[in-house]
Amino acid sequence: MSQQKYYVVWKGKNPGIYQSWEACKQQVHGFQGARYKSFKSYDEAKQAYKAGYQPQKKTVAKTRTSDTNYILDSVSVDAACSGNPGDMEYRGVHTETGEQLFHYGPVANGTNNIGEFLAIVHALALLKQQNSLKPIYSDSVTAISWVKNKRVNTTLDRNDATERIWQLIDRALRWLHNYEYSNELLKWETKKWGESKADFGRK
Repeated sequence: MSQQKYYVVWKGKNPGIYQSWEACKQQVHGFQGARYKSFKSYDEAKQAYKAGYQPQKKTVAKTRTSDTNYILDSVSVDAACSGNPGDMEYRGVHTETGEQLFHYGPVANGTNNIGEFLAIVHALALLKQQNSLKPIYSDSVTAISWVKNKRVNTTLDRNDATERIWQLIDRALRWLHNYEYSNELLKWETKKWGESKADFGRK
């Protein structure tokens, strides 16, 4: 049996304390700049609500290590594509443990950059559900810029063969336009750290 949680909504349609995720979701879904968090007890939730929203981004510094210089408590994403375009898939893992958090594909007629873009947005959506500020690593500067600009600058034609890929792109762009996020999007430095922890190992 899952433990009872209490959800504080500081910024949403109706700020307050809610006793279920569904009730909380109704207040924050589609609300630009929503601020909310779950707590294990009502007393904790009540104190947090009174104290106001407290950003947590500065805690990531504690997760860095002197021998790696990358953040261990983070999500790493990567894409693999057989051809360009070709069969594309992507996944996300926990950087420190290598635990796979999600995997999608393969989908025909994709590209590596599109896969990386979709993977970053998938990670953002997952972390948003978890109310997590973990940073996200990708080795694609192009995909990171697409996410930040909320625009996919690809030369991939839209036709019957690529329609499924384009539907995935459209869905990801809708998410970016409907939700805000505070997670850092970071470049994975392959020359310093080796292959991404999410690498498919097919090179």
